[in-house]
Order: sequence, then structure tokens, then C-alpha cells
Amino acid sequence: MNRPWCAVDKYLAAVVFFIGVCSVAPIQAHHAFAAVFDRDAPIQLSGTVARVEWMNPHVWFYVHVSSEMDEVEEWAFEMGSPNALVRRGWRSSMLVPGTPVNVDGYLAKDGSKRAAVETVTLESGEKLFGAQQR
Repeated sequence: MNRPWCAVDKYLAAVVFFIGVCSVAPIQAHHAFAAVFDRDAPIQLSGTVARVEWMNPHVWFYVHVSSEMDEVEEWAFEMGSPNALVRRGWRSSMLVPGTPVNVDGYLAKDGSKRAAVETVTLESGEKLFGAQQR
């Protein structure tokens, strides 16, 4: 039976289309590890936590690192989601400004002072995984 589209059909079609568009946008905005970081460029840095952004979709923390010329550089480190970190033993209170850390990770491909975290070693010797999906 063929019937012409009524106003309700058009409204439902528009709602379904809108929901579809909205659900795809966040997926496209999320980057893949390999698109941003270089698995063949490992890095190890030590320094003091300057600030922490404990929020979705990724936890970022910033570390003041002394360069070879005794200048302080700020490095940005990306970890997994807060939920993934908590499942691996992290608590948001573990990284606060002033916390000494050793970070093993992978450099950003663009040459900036950013890296993806493999592990963070705290002053106590506790070593925690960065929960990045590679």
C-alpha cells in the first residue's frame, strides 16, 4: 500500500537523521594513537607535575622538565580515559601539582612537547600503566 508522506513521517525521519548525525560526530572527533603519536619514538622524562586535567575523553597532565641547558620546559602527557585509569589502579589524587614523576611514553609526530604515556613511575616506586590504546 502506497501512501503519501504525512507530517509525522517527515518529523520521524528528521529525528532519526539528527540522532544519526549526532552519534557519529564524537566518533570522528576521537583520534587514533598512530595518527598523533610515533610508536617508533619512545621517550623517558623526569620532572614535577605542574597541572592535571582529569576528564574525558583523556586525562592530560603537564610536567616541568629541566632541559640540558637548565631551562624548564613544560611537557604535556596524554593518558587514557579516567574510567580506564581507575580500573588500572589510578586515583585522581595520585597526580597533583608538585608530584615528582618519571614518564615513559611515545613522542607526538608533530615534534611538539607532547607524548602518549606508556607508564608513570611515582616517587614511591609505584609504576602505573597509562591506559592508552595503541
